[in-house]
Amino acid sequence: MTAATAPTKAKAPAKRAPKAKAVEVAADHKLRIRVKAYEHKILDVSVKSIMDTAARFEATVVGPVPLPTEIKRWTVNRSTFVHKDAREQFEMRIHKRLIDIMNPSPKVIEALTNLNLPSGVTIDVKMV
Repeated sequence: MTAATAPTKAKAPAKRAPKAKAVEVAADHKLRIRVKAYEHKILDVSVKSIMDTAARFEATVVGPVPLPTEIKRWTVNRSTFVHKDAREQFEMRIHKRLIDIMNPSPKVIEALTNLNLPSGVTIDVKMV
């Protein structure tokens, strides 16, 4: 038999392993809390009080996640007229943290709304 007259076997398509499916944790809703402050010490105290309140009601908490610090800078002339080279530079740092509370109960939400936090701390709460 020559190569031209030899019978050819049809190759079966290669079987592939089934793809692994990503297992997601079923989260109906979550409470996303963004906390901002100019001083990081006050921010950390506030975040700790939020975490303690959520832990007291046995809520599942993810975080705190430190977000990038926002820095605002300004350069100002020291003199009003001729001394252009004399300048002052100022900056303001805004520290941020992110906390997620998975499937919060109404008791957790009520406790978080009644929470007293130091002045200078801004809180944004969203249901996601």
